[in-house]
Amino acid sequence: MTLTLADLAAQINAQVIGDDTQQVSSAATLEEAGPGQVSFLSNPRYLPKLATTRATAVVAAMNITSDQVTLLRTADPYYAFTQAMVILHGHRRHPHAGIHPGAHVDPTATVGEGSILYPGVFVGPSARIGRDCILYPNVVVYDHCVIGDRVTLHAGTVIGQDGFGYATHKGIHHKIPQVGNVIIEDDVEIGANCAIERATLGSTVIGHGTKFCDLIAIGHGTKIGPHCLFVAQVGVAGSVTVGHHVTMAGQVGVAGHLKIGDKVTIGAQAGVISNLDDQATVMGSPAMPVSHGRRVYTYFTQLPELADRIKKLEQQVAELDAAEGS
Repeated sequence: MTLTLADLAAQINAQVIGDDTQQVSSAATLEEAGPGQVSFLSNPRYLPKLATTRATAVVAAMNITSDQVTLLRTADPYYAFTQAMVILHGHRRHPHAGIHPGAHVDPTATVGEGSILYPGVFVGPSARIGRDCILYPNVVVYDHCVIGDRVTLHAGTVIGQDGFGYATHKGIHHKIPQVGNVIIEDDVEIGANCAIERATLGSTVIGHGTKFCDLIAIGHGTKIGPHCLFVAQVGVAGSVTVGHHVTMAGQVGVAGHLKIGDKVTIGAQAGVISNLDDQATVMGSPAMPVSHGRRVYTYFTQLPELADRIKKLEQQVAELDAAEGS
């Protein structure tokens, strides 16, 4: 689609600073954009790139100025650029419609209207798939699991495998039947090769609007609140309760049976071993408040030098003691 900047700005709630008759037909990064393309600036560290970009226009915050490029100024440039991407490019188009002759569909099975199941998808008995869902190749949905509306499950993800539950008796690990299920609420997107365990009893729940990156594992009986963001390789143990709008950066690990409050932010590779209050921001392993964590890691990187200083001080003290003794 090709639009004038005036038309695009009207659709993304932006103000054109420059020639609004120019046309754009696609989007690109500041470094790679050329004539006829729109880019964006949301991180101030990239401000110098406005002087060198060849983009026709750049979506930017209201306080940004430039003599080199036309700006589309808006209160939330990242969201506005997202809207521009949808307008100019749209979402991925799926190549097939109907049921492929090679697919096996049980006569009693029903799939929500508008949903798409790619090759290799398996949906177990009594599972439910909502409307307008996308299940990419080799997704597995175990029996009795519930997938809401407008859910996207990327390739290789497994929903509802048995939870990691065993009772150890006289040195032998006895499997506990996992008779619960998984509920994925509306508007969730789960990346590739994620694994979400079914509950031992009740349900493992992923709240509406939550988004997962790739390679994420969620333990049995855990309940993730709405509108959370989990980055790649997060691991959450069983029976954890996570509030709404929680962000977990890459490789975060959360121990079992904890409560994570609302609007919590957890830094990359943090190890969470205790409950976290609402709006906490933590980092490190074990996880600690970010203000304290920064001091800890500042000293941590200086440990060899600090050890040398302590040795010298110990030597000086020993020499003073020896001098006093003589």
